[in-house]
Amino acid sequence: MSSGNVLKNYRLAAHRELNKILILTVSAGDGHTRAAQAVERQFKELYPNARVEIVDTFRYASPLVEKMVRGAYLEIIKISPMLYGYLYYRAEKDQPLSRAAKLEFNRITNKLTAPKLISLINSFQPQVVLCTHPFPLGILSTLKLEGKLDIPVMAAVTDFTVHPFWIYPGVDYYCIAAEELKPAFIKHGVSTEKVVVTGIPIDPEFNRIENKDQLKKKLKLKKDVPAILVMGGGLGMGPLEDVVKVLGRKHCQLLVVCGRNNALKKKIEETAEEMQGSVYVYGFVRNIHEIMGASDLMVTKAGGLSCSEAVALGLPLFITKPIPGQEERNTEFLVSQGAAVAVKNHKQLLEKISTYLQEPVYIRNMSKAARKIGRANSAKNVVELMRQAVLK
Repeated sequence: MSSGNVLKNYRLAAHRELNKILILTVSAGDGHTRAAQAVERQFKELYPNARVEIVDTFRYASPLVEKMVRGAYLEIIKISPMLYGYLYYRAEKDQPLSRAAKLEFNRITNKLTAPKLISLINSFQPQVVLCTHPFPLGILSTLKLEGKLDIPVMAAVTDFTVHPFWIYPGVDYYCIAAEELKPAFIKHGVSTEKVVVTGIPIDPEFNRIENKDQLKKKLKLKKDVPAILVMGGGLGMGPLEDVVKVLGRKHCQLLVVCGRNNALKKKIEETAEEMQGSVYVYGFVRNIHEIMGASDLMVTKAGGLSCSEAVALGLPLFITKPIPGQEERNTEFLVSQGAAVAVKNHKQLLEKISTYLQEPVYIRNMSKAARKIGRANSAKNVVELMRQAVLK
């Protein structure tokens, strides 16, 4: 079979059971990969003998494109977040110029990556493909419209918002974070039956968490002292060191997760020695569900995955300096739902947290609002939708 023609009707050859899925992601930021891994883990738990493949799309299909896309994203975020925000909001307006740019980007990435993706699909023969990043979604949509792909294509949108770069006519289902986001998808021309509220997929461990007192004991934390989690995503971004300096003198326990940023971890460990409160400094962790579950509130930037994990546990959010673009949109949504407080500076952060700790009813109300939009079983919901798509 030539690489230009994808096998059709894999569903008929699969005995109508969900046993083989492909997940495409892009390693621009940590959240897209974590969402893919969450679905993979849930899929393997539900179907132990089945097969699942996660593929970093550009790294697999075109290292040159991967280097350009990931490098450009990280450099813009690091050097000029405002420029990234400007480009994001321009594209968000979905005007003729931004639509043309989207089409041109999709045309180029198709040309450079589609042949290898077609070869991969021919070889692996998945029953359904899930994308946790919009870029491979555009490539698969084009393949479907050209008649080269005849299996369900699904998107797991990893933020509490919708952006035109996620919208393509060849997508069968969109897995979204909350019911309140549906109208925005419909406004972009997506039919309502294609938009399913599953929650942003998070690790199944969030659906079987121990109670807070047990987790505090397990992590050797004091039971009756407020535990404040400080996070900056997998890359350890955001003003973590400044937050530690502001909150480290309060009567609380700070749990600071630096991700893969080892230099930041070392700096915060040095800063922690000067603080009167207890400061626990972590690097990259695999038990974030336990650390979140043991915490009373969380200071963070507004990454879609970490916020989704937090609200699934009813963890109130205090958001500092979200990156312009999707993180600002995430902040707006979470604040509008009562699950988060946006703080403009360190002085306001200290004032807000002091007030909320003195008035526990505020924390309880935020926790209740967070649980209302949180979905600890989101990965299971996504896998179930995959099953329905295959059996349809």
